[in-house]
Amino acid sequence: MKKLTMVALMAACMAVQPALAQEWFIRAGATMVDPASDNGDLAGLPADIDSNTQLGITFGYQMTPNVAFELLAATPFSHDVSLQGLGTVAQFKQLPPTLNVQYIFNPEGKVSPYIGAGINFTLVYDVEAVGALAGENLDIGNSWGLDGQLGLRFNLANNWDVTADIRYIGIDADVTLNGVDIGTAEVNPMVYSLLVGKRF
Repeated sequence: MKKLTMVALMAACMAVQPALAQEWFIRAGATMVDPASDNGDLAGLPADIDSNTQLGITFGYQMTPNVAFELLAATPFSHDVSLQGLGTVAQFKQLPPTLNVQYIFNPEGKVSPYIGAGINFTLVYDVEAVGALAGENLDIGNSWGLDGQLGLRFNLANNWDVTADIRYIGIDADVTLNGVDIGTAEVNPMVYSLLVGKRF
């Protein structure tokens, strides 16, 4: 009887093991940052920041079948800033690393929807004044903000997958011209990603 109980316990542990499996994953593909249509006023003029697509990379750790942590990285995004009536007045690059906690629905299915939320830090650099502001000292600050995410994971053979997701990231950056505050760039983009990944 004792031996039978031990066998049953071992079988139960083996049955539970896949549900407790922990996995690392990496994904890469196209990520597009699409700023909001209204990017605030700079020096009293409506501003517009254009979209850009780069190589997006995510690294993550699936702690349980339903809960994962994911870090979004990318090659640098480049943007033009236009002011109404003046055209393009600035160019800059940015990196937006974003750390999310995700909840994954139906993790063992062919399609696994997921939601996520987390925090973003946007590093702005290589700011250059051009056009009507050429030669001026223009600076765009870095930004901290929150983000929300909705996505689908299409599970393939041998732990490969394809993910498609959309995020909203709160990005507001202070802008100065020759040391004088001229307003806030309200970027607040939607971020779209289509990635291919591998879980280990």
